[in-house]
Amino acid sequence: MDRGLTQGHAEVRGPAGAFHRRLALIFGLHLLGVLICVMLGWFSVAPLAAVFVLIVVISVLAWLAARRQWRPVGRLARVIDAWDERPDLDALAPSRLSGGADADVVSLARGLHGFATRIAGYNLRERNFTRDASHELRSPLTVIKMSADMLSDESELSKFGVRSVKRIQRATREMEALIEALLILARESDVGAGEEEFVVNDVLSKSLDDLRQLLEGRSIDLELEEPARFALRASPRVFMVLCWQLIRNASQQADHGTIRITVLPGAIAVSNRVDAAPAIDRHGFELAIAQRISERFHWPLELQTRDSTEHIARISFPDTLPA
Repeated sequence: MDRGLTQGHAEVRGPAGAFHRRLALIFGLHLLGVLICVMLGWFSVAPLAAVFVLIVVISVLAWLAARRQWRPVGRLARVIDAWDERPDLDALAPSRLSGGADADVVSLARGLHGFATRIAGYNLRERNFTRDASHELRSPLTVIKMSADMLSDESELSKFGVRSVKRIQRATREMEALIEALLILARESDVGAGEEEFVVNDVLSKSLDDLRQLLEGRSIDLELEEPARFALRASPRVFMVLCWQLIRNASQQADHGTIRITVLPGAIAVSNRVDAAPAIDRHGFELAIAQRISERFHWPLELQTRDSTEHIARISFPDTLPA
């Protein structure tokens, strides 16, 4: 590829600075023509109307000549303006420039072509990675989950075995949610994927049992308060992954107590209150993922602390719909 670019670059390359010299020549000739027209009018060699017409014609010709010199740059600008996830690499190739193009324009085209080629390769690797990771990571997790469920049905397990199986089940569910969040963030073009209109309260109510299972084995109660109702036009999967990340972070900040999910007008608040003990200040990996989801989908995230015993994470949704 580099050899082809070099060859195309050698075919169309003009002398360095040719663009500036041509513009200087155009404007110099324009100035000379205007001066000649002025002298013709000054010495009454030609009538003023003819002088004015000549000046207009010379200016138009100078403008057309300058525009012709700017045409390669304008073409590159239009290609970049129409650039999407899959750029037209052929349109950016230096070999597409006209013969004798300025060296600076050729260098610009070659740099843009190389950059677009790397972006296209990056997009291809992103799609391949997310597709392979989605399959290769979820398949063993499914096997682990099914095996743990089968072990939990065994009646001869000791108490230690039962606790271990529950720990495996909880870790598997946490791993599924984490993989889901990472895959969402890895897909650059997945912002609008799976969008639908849904009522936030209904999605949280249906997922409450699953969220409690994720906290199974901990001395933490999970409550849902609904002083408001609203709907969103978004992906329910992304919404629940974000809520789970906030809940998991709240559970890491407190070894026991209550985690409360509150549906406010245009916002969701996740708070954890510790009974007779200060909260454990552990801002972990889950909060970093929540912040990245917040930035990705433009849902502002605010963190508050009250009396050193209650941590509140509030996620706002600017574009809400009536429930």
